[in-house]
Amino acid sequence: MGFFDKIKQGLSKTRDALSNTLGSIFTGSEIDDDFYEELEESLILADLGVETSVKAAELLRKKVKENHLKTTDEAKAALKQILVEMLDQGDTALNTATKPSVVLVIGVNGVGKTTTIGKIATRFVNEGKNVLLVAADTFRAAAADQLEIWAQRSGAGIVRQNEGADPASVVFDGIRAAKARNADIILIDTAGRLHNKQNLMNELGKISRIVERELPNAAREVLLVLDGTTGQNALLQAKQFKEVAGVTAMAITKLDGTAKGGIVIAVADSLQIPVKFVGVGEQADDLMPFEAEPFVEALI
Repeated sequence: MGFFDKIKQGLSKTRDALSNTLGSIFTGSEIDDDFYEELEESLILADLGVETSVKAAELLRKKVKENHLKTTDEAKAALKQILVEMLDQGDTALNTATKPSVVLVIGVNGVGKTTTIGKIATRFVNEGKNVLLVAADTFRAAAADQLEIWAQRSGAGIVRQNEGADPASVVFDGIRAAKARNADIILIDTAGRLHNKQNLMNELGKISRIVERELPNAAREVLLVLDGTTGQNALLQAKQFKEVAGVTAMAITKLDGTAKGGIVIAVADSLQIPVKFVGVGEQADDLMPFEAEPFVEALI
């Protein structure tokens, strides 16, 4: 099953919610003020958020006027293009240009962070890459155990220490092991705490300094994992993490379990950071590299 079919299936709840409202808008005959108001309401209900929904409606109004669009079908096609452009925030592939490359994975507990790491590891191992997982979330008892299961399942290596160990120390050991094992990609799992931003900033700062010192020329990504079912709360988390962690990429999980799939557009547009993966199920291949055009086509 290709990206379009899988994402269409995964976004069925969001699409059903949207079709109940957007369907009636785009079957109308007139593009008037009521049309734009109803459009805004529909997009807000799909969890694009007020700011992004208003922006999309205004951009559509401008495009309709400039291009002399007459029919709602033409307006619908124009809206799709606007949403694609909102999602287009740069390269959607992880930067793995060096050997090794480093992906620091962050996000609050419960968003599917460790599972996402396991699925990304599986993808890279299947591509013939030598992958090393680093269990730097040492505060949650089950985190390293869960990562170990994914290492075995995916065929990746793993470096871990005892619960309560210094995360930066685990990362140092991980980098040393990666060099010894000639790893292509290092995936680092971090603690998912946001309630104390200062602690989080200090911890991520220490980890980043270790990576910078030991692998100064390595390609690096800071991948933020968000839970799609939390809607606007995911956007709030993303803004907070961007402040403290220098996020370069995002993965949005659990989109198959929500009618709030529009959050993907809200997050990408608000933060101006590319979404690189979306999750629409439990299987390893249900975490897919993101493609904007098929996503919008499946959404609307």
